[in-house]
Amino acid sequence: MGNPSEAGFGVYVHWPFCAAKCPYCDFNSHVRHQPIDQARFTKAFRREIRTIADRTPRRSVGSIFIGGGTPSLMEPATVGAILDEIAGQWSVEPDAEITLEANPSSVEAERFRGYRAAGVNRVSLGVQALNDRDLRFLGRLHNVEDALKAVETARDVFPRLSFDLIYARPEQSAAEWERELTAAIERAADHLSLYQLTIDEGTPFFALREAGKLAVPGDEHAAELYRVTQEVCARHGLSAYEISNHAKPEAECRHNLVYWRYGEYAGIGPGAHGRLIVPEGRRATAMIAEPERWLERVESWGDGLESDELLTREEEADEMLLMGLRLAEGIDLERYRQISGRDLDPGRLRDLTENGMVETLHEDRVRVTPSGAFVLDAVVADLAA
Repeated sequence: MGNPSEAGFGVYVHWPFCAAKCPYCDFNSHVRHQPIDQARFTKAFRREIRTIADRTPRRSVGSIFIGGGTPSLMEPATVGAILDEIAGQWSVEPDAEITLEANPSSVEAERFRGYRAAGVNRVSLGVQALNDRDLRFLGRLHNVEDALKAVETARDVFPRLSFDLIYARPEQSAAEWERELTAAIERAADHLSLYQLTIDEGTPFFALREAGKLAVPGDEHAAELYRVTQEVCARHGLSAYEISNHAKPEAECRHNLVYWRYGEYAGIGPGAHGRLIVPEGRRATAMIAEPERWLERVESWGDGLESDELLTREEEADEMLLMGLRLAEGIDLERYRQISGRDLDPGRLRDLTENGMVETLHEDRVRVTPSGAFVLDAVVADLAA
């Protein structure tokens, strides 16, 4: 990965609406009790796509990811119009990966066939748990039966499928997690995103924990669950190509690899972030998060930009470390040198290697070890200092 173009160009589209807000969620998602004017939002998405495309001409799109929120609440015609606009403004590669996130509670076979007809070829299901008790705890609107039906429907309609699970839930034992994860692998087959439950400030779970009404596994037990995750997935041929993502060969999420390999991506829609490479350097873009304010801004100005900043070489280098060290393939040291204008500090690299936190591959790549992955933020902070 000698330059950004080798890491690819992707387009992320954010649909910000959900049927309900999960108590652990700190994503930009909003509940509206009146029907969403999808026609009006569609026009705004298309206009913002045109504006961003004017800044990034002659790009070849290798991946599109429609995330949220709950994109499976969108009408297939809305998805189709957005994909058509992307194809009209950029060149979409013939084998481009086009992913749509879906919740099992909003899965309808007919709607899924509509998404497939619109061009979606990969779906990511927010299953989160495979027992009804924990689904209720997580605030999900589906049960296990809904989830398994959604997986079967998605398998019938789409060439590729992934689904998410959250572990380190209250009172979750290692044995319970191993059984649940094994069952998930039998259903998912080729890709799973497995996230440790985190308690983020501003969420209902944070308030409950602060009030002493929610206890999650401590660091030692969480580490044990992480170890079980790695062992079970490896045993079934789903390697951890990224800290929280496991896939069989060739089933990796190509869109997320654009992020982790520090490629270029356009962020479209309320709250979406992008990294655009322009003649003066790499710009970090962020759209207005509140959907109605974003809508009005796009209708008036052509985009919903809230910030658009030129990154310094140091900021780029830090981002590359933060993203690239999540990958099993690690980071390309020559590319790091090109971006930052310097080498990684040899003393820090030596200390981290001696302490079993990082390792060097083929003399030109560095990656974290399994031990380092569990304290990734600390490793990145040490290398970036």
